[in-house]
Amino acid sequence: MASLKAGDPNDPATALGPLASEKALHLLLDQIKLARNEGGKVVFGGGRIDRSGFYLEPTVLAGITEENPIHAQELFGPVASFRVVENENEAVRLANATPFGLGASVFTADIERGRKVAAKIKSGMIFINQPAWAAAQLPFGGVNNSGFGRELSELGFGEFVNEKLINVAPPSSPPWGPVR
Repeated sequence: MASLKAGDPNDPATALGPLASEKALHLLLDQIKLARNEGGKVVFGGGRIDRSGFYLEPTVLAGITEENPIHAQELFGPVASFRVVENENEAVRLANATPFGLGASVFTADIERGRKVAAKIKSGMIFINQPAWAAAQLPFGGVNNSGFGRELSELGFGEFVNEKLINVAPPSSPPWGPVR
């Protein structure tokens, strides 16, 4: 995290761009403060970067229990929250203990086991051995409070059109159509 260079998003050397607005920056700073006040620990970062624009230090939070209010909040910025659990079942239970479900990640050396774990997680997109990924030919979207459909790919076309069914029955057909 310390090696992520903040700067102009058009510069290829930049790994960390600004947030979209000052409001977004202050929301994240408030969420980090809330996490800390409710027992979480800021392991790295947690503050505004001293430069022009709405930059937040890459931040790592630990010790975020289900009682911590940010456990059930989305953090839209360079903030990662880590929690150690006893076993795979507890990890899946924790991953599903959220009102959201846009994306999830499973990191493992055993790809088949990763696929099995991914199948148990309730999320619109799950990435194995990477934090996220996107391509125009793949559907993008979440479940629960993180989405109402899909964008991109063929599935996305239907999100932007109103479909209409027109059924024609021959004259003098019974009310529910011709009998076959």
